[in-house]
Order: sequence, then structure tokens, then C-alpha cells
Amino acid sequence: MTSTDKIRCGFIGLGSQGAPIATRMIAGGFSTTLWARRPESLEPFKGSGAAFASTIAELASNVDHVGLCVVNDTDVIEVCRQLIPALPRGARIAIHSTVNPETVRLIARDAAVQGIDVIDAPVSGGEPAAYAGTLTVMIGGEADAIAKALPVFQTFATLLPHLGEVGAGQNAKLVNNALLAANMAVADHALAAASALGIEKSALMELLAASSGRSFGLEVRGRMPTPQAFHHGGSLLLKDLRLLRDVLGKDPGAVGLWDAAESFLVACTAGAK
Repeated sequence: MTSTDKIRCGFIGLGSQGAPIATRMIAGGFSTTLWARRPESLEPFKGSGAAFASTIAELASNVDHVGLCVVNDTDVIEVCRQLIPALPRGARIAIHSTVNPETVRLIARDAAVQGIDVIDAPVSGGEPAAYAGTLTVMIGGEADAIAKALPVFQTFATLLPHLGEVGAGQNAKLVNNALLAANMAVADHALAAASALGIEKSALMELLAASSGRSFGLEVRGRMPTPQAFHHGGSLLLKDLRLLRDVLGKDPGAVGLWDAAESFLVACTAGAK
């Protein structure tokens, strides 16, 4: 019997990042059960070998490992409230959503009473990396639970740093996203300065890609015709920036990142519905 036979997986949250993660788990040979609030989210998985559960409790009763990639704290809390009582003792929940670290800690404490492990496991890399199996998973949690989850994580990720206790992964993700937003904000100013100097944008981007000023934030901003074209991504980054500010309060690091990134992200989301 292989490790993929031994671990019965579930996944909830089949959005732009969750769907490819679930796809990789299924392709990796894991018995996988899916649940979705909207039935249309399950359509792409027909014929994949995945099982579909009609309720969260039904999914929980048939799995040892549940991946969770829903949008926000409220959704994570709501789903976990239904998962925890129905999961078998010794099972684990991997939270791939980006949420407040304290939310994950509270869920972990509630789960521990039922003998359930919670792994803090937000991801970075986006939809293309998820389909390619090259995501980064920022992990917080108990070493034993993480060791059991690694075969699942390795189907969709290549970098899997263990950063500390539950909550450490979320803290790292918030810092990462705040830095991305700050880099994009600086890149926005740089492109505006270059335009004022009459420098052609495509030639500049080719130059910067091979120069010391390059960054991923610059690449992302360079692909946008205007900041407003990034309204969806900008709204998610603004949410994460605000989470970091809530976590750190008036710490100089939070204030500095907030000041660098806020006006750009607000511009991205201006007029967005």
C-alpha cells in the first residue's frame, strides 16, 4: 500500500487557486472528496476520479486530511465549525487561505479538543504555479502533523518552509504580500517618472528585467495598463495589508509597509464593485 492509498483527502474552496491545488492532489493519486457551495464549481472535476460530498459533514466523515482555500476569515471559521465535529480523531485541517493569524490559532485550539490537528499553510505563486505544482506553502504547526501532510503538499508545492507554530505561516504570508504591494507601489512611481522623462515603457521594462532595479512587483505593475486593471488583485492585497496592520498595530514595520503600499492599492480598487 502506498502513501497515497493511506491518506484520504478532502478539499473545500475550488476557486482560482484552490481548484488547481485539488487537481494536483487528485493527479497525485490521493483519494479525494470535494465539497463546494456552488455546484458549478464541481463541474470541472466530473470524470477526474474525485468523489463529491453533499455536505461538509459528509466530506469530513470520509477523510483524514482536508485542504481549505476559501476567501476570508468568516468563511474559514464557518467551514471549520462544521468540519471539526465530523472529522475522525487524528485528522488534520490545512488552511491554505490567507487570514488573520489569530483566527487560525483559535481554530487550532478548538480542533485540538477533538483530537484534530490544524496546519497553518497559506500559499504563494498564484494559479499558474498551482497548476504546475510549484507553489510555496508557508507552514506553521506541529512537526508530526506537518510530516504526515507533506506527501499531500508535495503534489502542488516545491518550497515548504516550516516557519514555527500555528499562525507563523499566516504572519509570513502577510509580510510577503505587504512587501509585494510596496514593491508595486514603488514600481508605479518609477514608471511614472520614466514616462515623464519620455522613456518608452516596453524598452524600459526589457532593460529593468536585466538590471538591478528588477522585482516581481515591477513585473506585475509593468503588465498593467493602469493600476485600476489590478482591482481584483489589489483588493485582496489591501485586505492582507490591513490584516498585517491589525496584527502589528503601530509597529514601525507595519506603518512603513502601510505607508508605502496603501495609496497604490487604494488606486487599484478605486471604482471596483
